[in-house]
Amino acid sequence: MKRILLAIGLSALASSAFAAKPCEELKAEIDAKLKAKGVASYTLEIVDKGSVTDKQVVGTCDGGTKEIVYQRN
Repeated sequence: MKRILLAIGLSALASSAFAAKPCEELKAEIDAKLKAKGVASYTLEIVDKGSVTDKQVVGTCDGGTKEIVYQRN
């Protein structure tokens, strides 16, 4: 039981650590990964969480208050 609670606690910390990353830094990382895979003609935007429904969310940043959305051109 203690191991399960520890695992849940650690996963919660890990997920919040990813969301705490600054948006510009995360956007640059995602951009680099897309370019490395050979993806061309796309846009990445930083938007308020939940404000965009017609684009694919590819990251969460600034403590979970913002999202990075991807749209292929």
